[in-house]
Amino acid sequence: MDLVDVTIVNIAIPSIRQDAGASWSQIQWITAGYALAFAAGLVTGGRLGDIHGRKRLFLLGIGGFTLASALCGFAVNPEMLVASRILQGGMAAMMVPQVLSIVHATFPAHERGKVFGLFGAIVGLGAVSGPLLGALLTEWNLFGLEWRPIFLINLPVGIAGLLLGSRFITESKAPKALKLDLVGVVLVTLGLLMLLYPLTRGRELGWPVWGYVSMAGALVVFGALVAYERRKGARDGSPLIELSLFRVRSFAAGVAVQTVFGIGLGVFFLVWTLYMQTGLGWSPLRAGLTGVPFSLAVSTAAGLSVQKLVPRFGRKVLQAGALGMVLGVVLYIWESERYGLGIASWQMALPLVVMGVGMGLIVAPLTDAVLSDVPREHAGSASGLINTVQQMGNALGLGLVAVVFFGRIGDRLTAAEVGPAFVDAFEHALIWVALVMSVIFLLMFALPKRPAQHVEGGAADSGEAAPAGKRERELVA
Repeated sequence: MDLVDVTIVNIAIPSIRQDAGASWSQIQWITAGYALAFAAGLVTGGRLGDIHGRKRLFLLGIGGFTLASALCGFAVNPEMLVASRILQGGMAAMMVPQVLSIVHATFPAHERGKVFGLFGAIVGLGAVSGPLLGALLTEWNLFGLEWRPIFLINLPVGIAGLLLGSRFITESKAPKALKLDLVGVVLVTLGLLMLLYPLTRGRELGWPVWGYVSMAGALVVFGALVAYERRKGARDGSPLIELSLFRVRSFAAGVAVQTVFGIGLGVFFLVWTLYMQTGLGWSPLRAGLTGVPFSLAVSTAAGLSVQKLVPRFGRKVLQAGALGMVLGVVLYIWESERYGLGIASWQMALPLVVMGVGMGLIVAPLTDAVLSDVPREHAGSASGLINTVQQMGNALGLGLVAVVFFGRIGDRLTAAEVGPAFVDAFEHALIWVALVMSVIFLLMFALPKRPAQHVEGGAADSGEAAPAGKRERELVA
């Protein structure tokens, strides 16, 4: 639901702008507002699941997400749509971290690789169905509702999720009683908003001084958060963020990769949609169909990477994925420069497939690598952190769109200037995406060379660190 909702909105953005009369700033907030609320609430949502039950929080989140989707679908103006999207992001922050936590707590360690393979395939399915659904629902204009069915389609899915989840999901909590760290919640939310709000609105407001002060102040808030969480953990063992997780090398390195990965994806998907529909003048359906090779490549590569490749080649698979994404982006820039406004969908297929394979090689095994050594009692906190940093990266990427894309486009363009300006801005933004993916390749050297081959009752399940000799023997096996 979350992934489809993000991709489906991207495809429908030009239609929303035209039908609802939204400004470019409001368009950014329809996407960035969701990402901000999502990022700000994920750690809290994960910890609430640890405390009150992951099944309970999942069902509350999916119910609230469904209600917020209805409000988005019936929004009477852009302001209501932005507010409903922020609410939707907050509900997603309750729902999404429970997914990985439930998997981590339900399945024994030796089965999780297969489960994360299925998880990667579902990610690919969401990436496939989102653009297509967005394109078809926008083109069909069901009942004269224009873009609104892209949100209303969540209603039957959400109701089905509530019924099936209440029946089939097993409840789980942290083994020891925890308390919600309200001070930590305030500091996390405040720090993220101080960082992301001025970045998102900076260009529109002319980069005021208060924006720079706010972003610098966010670093102070995050420093205070770390100091407070360290004292909180020593005092009662219930911090919002379990800082001991960052002493686990696989987790710390994976979090860094997830953050930068989110930045690259946040930039790419929004500018790609604007390039095809506004720059090239394509219909939503044509833009959606153009993305199918990318989505199929993501889904296929995600399943193969966890099941076949990572057990044999380890970290090299993820690094090959990062290089594949760089190669795909470079190919895309070359084709865009060569064909300009006359580029065809089939000419985009090769770079999109290369990028999709690269993304698929990263997205599923990275999740497994990050969580592999995390003790079960901290599954919710770890899952919330993983999703938080990726969404924070995504929100940063969406904020950077104002700089690397809109900053390249003039304020007053004639009809004849729109196409060339958007093509040029798209190519400029892709250069930044390629640089981000290159950074990811370098960060991956900090990941373990091979994933730990856990056994039931081992370190991953008990929360205890395995002795070095035992860990080495398991890796050899």
